[in-house]
Amino acid sequence: MRSALQRGPADLIGGRWVELPGDRIKSVNPARPAEIIWQASSRLEHVDQAVQAARDAQAPWARWGRERRFAVLRRYAEICRARQADMASLIADETGKVMWDATGEAAALAAKVDITLDTTEHGALRRVTDFEIPLADSRVGRTWFRPHGVMVVIAPYNFPAHLANGHIVPALAMGNTVVLKPSNKSAAVGQLMAEFHDQALTEAGAPPGVLNLVQGTTDVAKALMNHTQIDGILFTGSWPVGRRILEANLDYPGRIIALELGGNNPALVLPDCDLRQAVIECARSAFVTTGQRCTCTRRIVVHRDIADRFIPALCKVASNLIVGDPRAQHPVFMGPIISDEARRDVLEAQRAFAAAGAEVLVESTPLDSPGNGYFLSPGVIRVDRFTPESEGPAGCDCEVFGPLVRVSVADSLDDAITQANATQFGLAASIFTRDRAAADRFLDEAKAGCVNLNTGTAGASSKLPFGGLGHSGNHRPAGSFSLDYCAYPVAGMLESGDAAPLPAGMRVEDGWIR
Repeated sequence: MRSALQRGPADLIGGRWVELPGDRIKSVNPARPAEIIWQASSRLEHVDQAVQAARDAQAPWARWGRERRFAVLRRYAEICRARQADMASLIADETGKVMWDATGEAAALAAKVDITLDTTEHGALRRVTDFEIPLADSRVGRTWFRPHGVMVVIAPYNFPAHLANGHIVPALAMGNTVVLKPSNKSAAVGQLMAEFHDQALTEAGAPPGVLNLVQGTTDVAKALMNHTQIDGILFTGSWPVGRRILEANLDYPGRIIALELGGNNPALVLPDCDLRQAVIECARSAFVTTGQRCTCTRRIVVHRDIADRFIPALCKVASNLIVGDPRAQHPVFMGPIISDEARRDVLEAQRAFAAAGAEVLVESTPLDSPGNGYFLSPGVIRVDRFTPESEGPAGCDCEVFGPLVRVSVADSLDDAITQANATQFGLAASIFTRDRAAADRFLDEAKAGCVNLNTGTAGASSKLPFGGLGHSGNHRPAGSFSLDYCAYPVAGMLESGDAAPLPAGMRVEDGWIR
């Protein structure tokens, strides 16, 4: 058990921590796989118990009113700030993130509360705040917002705290209750975050069951997404799993489904760009977090006129990135990938691309380490061009979730945009150019939910919406727009007069009314 946790492996159900003995689930340190971070055996019956606890708590929690709920979240933010070092340390150990990356994620937890409760002009809370408008002399129209009910949050391993937190905070703010299911690869981080929430809720005397934690693997996730007593599923993960969630909920059209899925994100590099800026940002976005961000640059389309300068520079930067232990005292850009299976997937994709005719410019290879960690070097592959077909060396619809980037050459801006959009994914895209007309065209035509100019695809502001289309999401962006899918608007007309007009063909005499 990690010292940051207040207890051994456990689920949280109805305000009560239930120990989980056993060892069927193990999360390990990817830098030293012999080091077990968290282990337990899940209990499937906890799914029904957690959902029922959330159901029982939901109405009382909603009746607390916004300000009381917001006060609990502000207390949660205080706890996150006080325990930021503990959370960062655990993220680094359980996911292999280097410390600067893990610290950034830990800091985002409290910041999410501030962003969620922002009431300024462009603040998130403004869009879900009740309002009235006059409709007639004695009638007003009112809009108010209600919570959906019980929300299931299924979290990923790549941002195990930040992405789960991005769903939980707005869900609780709007009066929903939550059942959290962390990734089995980052179970300890999920438990620590639940401990932070539990402390804030308990101190405030909140109804037991406002936030529940259920650990597990596929069986637990499947039971949650098929449960008849939930009102929403907030999911971050891969397109194949997102598709299964949609299929499982075809008979529940009123259930809110918010999907943040993968990406095959392009970056366009034009001849008039700041070359140094483009090289740095493309390399950073391709390989940050060991290529395990949904927004990582997977494909680079470089104009032919600058290709012979950009591509060698990119390869040189990739070859010189420092890969090492997340806790190393010297600067480290990239730690290990999450698992040996994930490493094999990257290397197999590289072999498949090469077998299909792609040229390996910088080979991704396994790296030895004292702890036999899951380290590998970054890879750069050149393909002829990106086309809509998923077969062949480009693999436009094959998301390689690791430090492997593919590069193609384009003859024109038209060609570059065509190649950029040659995918069913649509999360993020970037262009590097000083030409404002070219930039504006790309900002308008790029098929993505996050489109950047002269900065990489990886990294997003929580003050903006975050989400994609196609295989990347279902038009329910998170970030500052997460409140929008955590409540629904109700419209009402309120009449204060007593002179109801008689429509044509209706006759009413006062003597009839007694």
